Amino acid sequence: MMGAATMVRVLRALGAGIVLAGLSGAAALAAPGNADKGEKVYQFRCLACHGDEGDGLGPAAERLNPPPRDFTLGLYKIKTSAFDEDMPNDDDIYRMIKDGMPGTSMPGWSDVLSEQDMWDLVAYLKVFAEIEEAPEGQIDYGKQIESSANSIAKGRELFLDGERCSECHGKEGRGDGIKKLKDDNGARTWPRNLTKAWTYRADNSAKEIFRRITVGIPGTQMPPFSDPKSKKKLSIEERWHVANFVASLAKTVEVVNPSKTVIIAAKVEGALPAKIDDPKWAEAAPVTFVLVPQIIAEERFFTPAHDTITARAFYNDEALAMLLEWDDRTKSTPGDDKAAQIADEELTPDIVAVQLPLTIPVSQEKPYFLMGDKAKPVNIWRWTSGGKGEAESVTLANATGPYEFEERDAAKTGLKASGSYKDGTWRVLMTRPLHTEDTAGDLQFEEGRFIPVAFANWDGSNSETASSHTVTTWYWLLLEPSTGTRPLITALIVVLLLAAAEIWWARSARRTET
Repeated sequence: MMGAATMVRVLRALGAGIVLAGLSGAAALAAPGNADKGEKVYQFRCLACHGDEGDGLGPAAERLNPPPRDFTLGLYKIKTSAFDEDMPNDDDIYRMIKDGMPGTSMPGWSDVLSEQDMWDLVAYLKVFAEIEEAPEGQIDYGKQIESSANSIAKGRELFLDGERCSECHGKEGRGDGIKKLKDDNGARTWPRNLTKAWTYRADNSAKEIFRRITVGIPGTQMPPFSDPKSKKKLSIEERWHVANFVASLAKTVEVVNPSKTVIIAAKVEGALPAKIDDPKWAEAAPVTFVLVPQIIAEERFFTPAHDTITARAFYNDEALAMLLEWDDRTKSTPGDDKAAQIADEELTPDIVAVQLPLTIPVSQEKPYFLMGDKAKPVNIWRWTSGGKGEAESVTLANATGPYEFEERDAAKTGLKASGSYKDGTWRVLMTRPLHTEDTAGDLQFEEGRFIPVAFANWDGSNSETASSHTVTTWYWLLLEPSTGTRPLITALIVVLLLAAAEIWWARSARRTET
């Protein structure tokens, strides 16, 4: 069968005009673009991902998660046409080109392509799905209901009612529902974590969320809640309430701030918080870091499930305590039937690791971020969730590279860890004495020193094992010097010395004058 790209070239050779004009007497493409020019833009900018035939099978496709759009299907995740219209409006396609698709590898092209280039590209993309006419039905927004505490409360009730939304997105909106989802092509999909605004394909305004609720997401199992035949149908007013509730969820998690690179561990008097749910942890400043797929060592990994990890810490005269948090759609427990149903392939444990240098660097120079090197080895603390009937565990290793590491006795060094999973979030507490007997094999913590720290994470329901996992680069851990009497005494001594020097200088000056 002739591919879409080949077909359009034949049509052009026959003098078909811009794109398919004259077929069935239908109007030509509504977009003010030229498909011939759009093809040239596509070949240069889009082919590597979306393929020559527009089927999403470009050379880079297997390295991308989620996979590139198959334009031949005519299914787009952003559309303002009615739920029963298959095709989006031209403005919708233009917007996706201009702004990109957050949470995917699709960038915005407004800083590279001219407005006309993008309209030309719209015209060409429509060829792949043989789109001839603009959709007639459009979204009915009705009268927007402004966000309020009352509207958000009503929206939450509707969100949870009959598991209308929570069935997939979870009670807290973190995408931890128990349904296993696939798109129309059979590819695995995950429910959106509604608390992470930066992952929304469009923006996280109530109007955009209303649109998604109204028309669904074509090609996925996200249904349109405006469909009068659906048992989960929502009225326009109800959709606005749900949109306001979801928009409130999107404001609960801070967007990663690249300027925040230091975990500041405040010093506490007495015992450190020993439990994950200790209210004391609310006083520790959280810092969130981006997780990226490990693509250096074999086997390289390109399809991660997790994107961020948050850390906070305390210390006292004896030990350091660090609390790690990350959203996880599933509690991966090998041997558990429910967990196995959610997993895509083989179910493996959930894991998190903390990486620290063996010695605190004098300068800014750090070890190799992927398990150190021979010149600069690292300590690795690793917590594992365990399996059905198997307890969680913590291990310790020293590493001099991705393939060179030595397992050590974690208990002997005093390293401890425990984890808790609730409402789509893992929390793992790690503690270790500031100083150990093995001064040559363990990092010895010091107050007031910037200590490099990095993290790694494995999602068992995404079958992440060994080198298939996510990592961060090096950041910093600072044991903040205490604000007790010592600094005050030091400051007082400095003041007294300066005063004494001033008195001495004054007396010397008088003697000189006489």
